Amino acid sequence: MKRTSLRALIPKPIKRALRRSQQACLRTVDHLFLDRLVTRLFFELLVRKTTNFAHCTWLGHRIWQNILDLWTIQETLAEIRPDLLIESGTNRGGSALFYAHLFDLMGSGRVLTVDLHKMHDIVHPRVDFLLGSSVSDAIVAKVRERAQAARGPIMVILDSDHSENHVFGEMELYAPLVTPGSFLLVQDGVTDVLSMGRWDRPGPLPAIKRFLAGHPEFEVDHERCERFLITHHPLGWLRRLGVASSPDS
Repeated sequence: MKRTSLRALIPKPIKRALRRSQQACLRTVDHLFLDRLVTRLFFELLVRKTTNFAHCTWLGHRIWQNILDLWTIQETLAEIRPDLLIESGTNRGGSALFYAHLFDLMGSGRVLTVDLHKMHDIVHPRVDFLLGSSVSDAIVAKVRERAQAARGPIMVILDSDHSENHVFGEMELYAPLVTPGSFLLVQDGVTDVLSMGRWDRPGPLPAIKRFLAGHPEFEVDHERCERFLITHHPLGWLRRLGVASSPDS
């Protein structure tokens, strides 16, 4: 039977429904493609315009963070209310100060931040600075000691060397310190996504995927990762599963 003959057998209401379905499908594909293209182009333009947010400051101190991501971090800190926030990659210190000021507003919480070098003059009673490699035995021992003394939730933000092997090593060392219900935030997976810049690849994204393959106790919180369409931390928000315990339990 010829193709035209087969078409003639299809009732007209079904033909109209099929045409509408096809058109809707094409519109959906076009919409998704344009959304992603426009988002990608805007993101790359924003990174260029801000020199990758290099000159953004918090109360005069360089913070070097995507300000949309900072808002998600603020919301998460308010939700989790960590007793201890561990940060690798102090850099200019603006992010540690930002977290400390949020803790001031909440009335609790401390920051323990690690870097190879001191590149700031920041002092705050809620912040403790450690100098050394985040994956060295000496630094890891000090961080674990502080984590054992914490009386509430512990959250970890990894923002130092973004090469795959270093990030994976940090994740293996610091993920066990994250308390159930809290987060391990692996920053700057954008280095594996955007085509611009002189970033080293492979970076955090393959490290995250390797880690998740062996750690079912963590899952990606896609809602946080995709909150504002653009983010420096794709797949970066990892929630530790399980029920959070109270400080007195």
